[in-house]
Amino acid sequence: MITAASKRLLVSGLKQANPALAAAMGIARRGYHERVVDHYNNPRNVGSFDKNDPAVGTGLVGAPACGDVMKLQIKVDEESGKIVDACFKTFGCGSAIASSSVATEWVKGKPMEEVLSIKNTEIAKHLSLPPVKLHCSMLAEDAIKAAIKDYEAKKNKFAANAEASPAGKAADA
Repeated sequence: MITAASKRLLVSGLKQANPALAAAMGIARRGYHERVVDHYNNPRNVGSFDKNDPAVGTGLVGAPACGDVMKLQIKVDEESGKIVDACFKTFGCGSAIASSSVATEWVKGKPMEEVLSIKNTEIAKHLSLPPVKLHCSMLAEDAIKAAIKDYEAKKNKFAANAEASPAGKAADA
């Protein structure tokens, strides 16, 4: 009787030695979709902006279950309300890095209202994520929303400070 470990070793060796025979026997090779591999090997928009810049919103989210942590930042043109740049830093698996990379590509050049409509299911479908990796696309959606929320909070804070400052009062007089 072949043990499970021996069977895994045989199947693994067969896949490497003769992929055609392995495929004919119904032994599938598991792996990431080519888009995930592309975004993992060539991540777009890696980096960070100055978090104190009033035009920058920062979203920091994490998944305690798997240890993935994602920081996504947006830079907004205050006049048009469009996101002019985005970047990320992610500590996590290939799917989390790919989800972050895709998210930064998708938000650039779009108005904040439109960006808020990006759903994790769209990111997951684009990357062909398996069900066990859906939390990565959920993190990306949450990071986008958190970055926008942070930007809007900063905008409101600076607006309130401008109204309360002596220069703001002098301008009203």
